[in-house]
Amino acid sequence: MKRALTIAVMAALVAAPAAWAGDAAKGKAKAAQVCAACHGPDGNKPSAPDQPVLAGQYEDYLIQALHAYKSGKRSNPIMKGFASTLSDQDIEDVAAWFSSQPSKLHSQR
Repeated sequence: MKRALTIAVMAALVAAPAAWAGDAAKGKAKAAQVCAACHGPDGNKPSAPDQPVLAGQYEDYLIQALHAYKSGKRSNPIMKGFASTLSDQDIEDVAAWFSSQPSKLHSQR
């Protein structure tokens, strides 16, 4: 029984990323409209210190963060305004785009 439970948990963990159905190409187009002004077209160019680099972030983190801004669990009026315009699919697409971009953080010293 314990072995079967362990296998089931491991299978669920392996399958979890497949639940994200983000389309990076669609996310690129959406990010260009909504996100690029503050985060840059590839997520590497914040226009202010309080705007994070999004490129290379984990896809699930970006999805959770955008949903938290949309719901108000994360408090930022600007991000709430932008996130509230995104559908669940938009959020997954944008997250897929930014997570697929190489981060330039390691070269910014």
